[in-house]
Amino acid sequence: MTLFDGDPAMTGRLNVAIVGAGIGGLSAALALCARGLNVAVFEGAESPREAGAGLSIPPNALMLLKRTSLCAAIEQIITRSQGLTLRTSQGQPVSRPGAPMALSYQIHRVELLEMLLGVVKGPVRFGHRCVAVADTEHGARLTFANGVVCDADVVIGADGIHSVVQRQIGLSARPTSEGIVAYRGLVPAERLAWGAELRGLNMWMGDGRSFICFPVSQGRLINIVAFVPSMRDMEETWFAPGDVRALAREYEGWDAPVEALIAALDHSFRWGIYDRPPLPYWSRGHVTLLGDAAHPMVPHFGQGAGQAIEDGFALAVLLEHAGRGEIPARLKAYQDLRLERTSRVQAASRLAGRFYRSAGGDPVEQAQRMRGWMSAAEWIFPYDAEKAAAAVLSSGEKAPSGAARA
Repeated sequence: MTLFDGDPAMTGRLNVAIVGAGIGGLSAALALCARGLNVAVFEGAESPREAGAGLSIPPNALMLLKRTSLCAAIEQIITRSQGLTLRTSQGQPVSRPGAPMALSYQIHRVELLEMLLGVVKGPVRFGHRCVAVADTEHGARLTFANGVVCDADVVIGADGIHSVVQRQIGLSARPTSEGIVAYRGLVPAERLAWGAELRGLNMWMGDGRSFICFPVSQGRLINIVAFVPSMRDMEETWFAPGDVRALAREYEGWDAPVEALIAALDHSFRWGIYDRPPLPYWSRGHVTLLGDAAHPMVPHFGQGAGQAIEDGFALAVLLEHAGRGEIPARLKAYQDLRLERTSRVQAASRLAGRFYRSAGGDPVEQAQRMRGWMSAAEWIFPYDAEKAAAAVLSSGEKAPSGAARA
């Protein structure tokens, strides 16, 4: 059964089925449609459901989105910040050696998803929970809990950290707790006497804790993320309710803006921070993975969404002119290109988290962590995923995982 728009048999275009309608899946759909592929997205939830929260879109991802039909619209909803302002828990500035960090961009997660849903050309079908994926001689077959079956030339698992598609291609990745629970929340800037003056990315670092805030929705809201130690296993979900009073106790005696932001919260969401080692492979036959299904990473470098977006755009380049007989080889090339880079970004994200929570530790170790954290930005941010994928096609070799080839 086909659930795609149009008749691909008449056009010769590949049918690509994406499992998951999050940022990674919808960005991939946008990139694939732009390159002429037939795309359908399948989401298990009955309707769009996202926690109200902000996120950073790093330069390496924003350059890709701005090459699409989103270019003008995305300028209307992003908030720009020049680097990251670091402070101790008591508000003292933490100096950074070297050149200033690159311009960063903050956005409300819901606004980004609504924008992506509005521009994806292929169908996005909610209420389709994937329960099985079978690789076939000429493609792959998806089976959904509602009884619907769909045949496609390519299946992309963008179904997150609990990926069904990942398990269906023989992978099993055990999560490892970072010993951290994160609280997210949004505060209307008007509630804070100094809210209009709170610009850019701001982080306070303490012993075992960190606290970050930044404006979204054109400065109307202040997004906060607080990382605190926890010995309990927490859900890997953005929807578990958080206890604002418990959060306030974790930051008693911190710098006044931190306490004021927490006091202004009506509610928060919490989730456990988990890491996983790199998978041995992502692709099998006509099936592959992207985003958290392939490379979940701790959020301390702000690259979770960015790497998922890179995945989709790189894959679109590699599939654009592929014949049906070339699909397994193209997916293997995608896997090899992206697995190396995302593994490096995962490691950089871990290092950043250790640095953020190292205040009061050994000064030499802290300086080393800062240098390692800052140096990673030099190869993460300028990377052009489309250019790197094109280099693979033109040379037949694997492009380097830092800057793409000239």
